[in-house]
Amino acid sequence: MEITVGIFLVLMAMAFVCAFIDSSMGMGYGTILGPLLLIMGFSPTVVVPAILLTQAFEGFVASMFHQQFENVSFEPSSREWKMLIMVVGFGIVAAVMAAVIAVNIPKVVLKTYIGLLVTAMGIILLTRKSFTFTWNRMVFVGILSAFNKGMTGGGFGPVITGGQVMAGQEHKAAVGITTMAQAPICISGFFAYMIFRTVREVPGAVLEMRLADFFTRMFSPQLFQWELILALFIGSIMVAPFGAFTTRSLKQASIHYMMGGLITVLGIWTLARTWMP
Repeated sequence: MEITVGIFLVLMAMAFVCAFIDSSMGMGYGTILGPLLLIMGFSPTVVVPAILLTQAFEGFVASMFHQQFENVSFEPSSREWKMLIMVVGFGIVAAVMAAVIAVNIPKVVLKTYIGLLVTAMGIILLTRKSFTFTWNRMVFVGILSAFNKGMTGGGFGPVITGGQVMAGQEHKAAVGITTMAQAPICISGFFAYMIFRTVREVPGAVLEMRLADFFTRMFSPQLFQWELILALFIGSIMVAPFGAFTTRSLKQASIHYMMGGLITVLGIWTLARTWMP
């Protein structure tokens, strides 16, 4: 899709709004922005890497403001830091594996699964259900959420943020952990997606291909649309301090119900976009 100046500004505004929701609630950037970009006519092959790369930068910058506003503490001795390391460690592996699978399976199956999973978690949050915190359960939640991210560019925040809250993690800290964790996970998913997508589309033996030609193909307009990435990058970076400040200002009960409502809506939206023409 050709990007005009007007479309560029619209893309910036879309990224600003989605990044605000994501940085303040810990979810929504890829889950909302991805379907909107597809509706506008962008190819899925450029949407997924664009979301992954720009969300990595948005997450890193926003997490710095979350710590500055004392929503979360990343001190090495804190539980938040241990949670972050666990989510990132297992999440990178899961995101890379998901990117390998993503280029070879029907998207309708995956999107249906994510839509059902996210909707169920939203309903559970709204009913104030919870489970006892254990590291094994959080490892599972971290792997599941990162797997979703590597597959479609979305589905990370609702699962990992909702899972932390359901396990008794303080709401603001859960948002801060999710925001920081998505940076390295998205970067890993981005490169894995670009590399394996290129390998799949290269005719002949990849190992015999000139390295310069491989990178030229990997960053071709069919996979890497720099105008789209630049627009999303500018819009998402601008909103980082506003999202963190909003998280700080919200009350615990408000965040709980807002998270539950937003997660449920995102899940239903994912299902609707998958099955409705």
